[in-house]
Amino acid sequence: MTFSLCVREAFRDGSGERHRRLGVAVTTPLPGVGRLCPYASEDAAIAVQSHVDAELGERAMSYLADGLAIDDALGGLLCADDARERRQIHGVDGEDTFAHTGADCPGWAGHREGENVTVAGTHLEGPSVLERTRRAYESHAHGEDPLASRLVDALAAGREAGGDSRTELSVGSAALLVASTREYDPIAPYSHDLRVDATETPIEDLRETYENARRGYEDVLERYA
Repeated sequence: MTFSLCVREAFRDGSGERHRRLGVAVTTPLPGVGRLCPYASEDAAIAVQSHVDAELGERAMSYLADGLAIDDALGGLLCADDARERRQIHGVDGEDTFAHTGADCPGWAGHREGENVTVAGTHLEGPSVLERTRRAYESHAHGEDPLASRLVDALAAGREAGGDSRTELSVGSAALLVASTREYDPIAPYSHDLRVDATETPIEDLRETYENARRGYEDVLERYA
């Protein structure tokens, strides 16, 4: 897999009650990344990449839902994983961050951690991809635009810094997930769980999918509210 970011934001709803939102976005020059890599709930947002094991992500989210801290949940799973040096996994829970890049991850591989964000990738052009992705998010953290939109912007910044080094691969994918401790209107999350599974322009198409989803939600409100 290529590169991804996981973020946590605190906010207040209209009544002043404190909440948090958690999000993850990922892109790769391979099809179908949204089925394997990103996970998000009101407890955590994580990304599992490089020698992907979907069961690892599902077990991690189950442990986090049971109340384990992210370091205990992900660190414990990796300690019991014979393939841990080929894995890359990172994310945020309600309080902390976690990131692991195994020594045998392919190409240039690494991660970065901030107070409320983790970024990681493999097969990258270099560390500037992660640094630009992180800066792009942090410079607009808690911005006026919805988190889903800002996650796509951060992916675009990483791509502009070089992105994935496997330029010979022509069909890629991208995905995003956003969750919150605030209960949403049943029809509201149209733009919070999006994926583009096979395209030559995954980030641009994820952006277009987001814009269409948001416009579709606004149309529903206008016609049927």
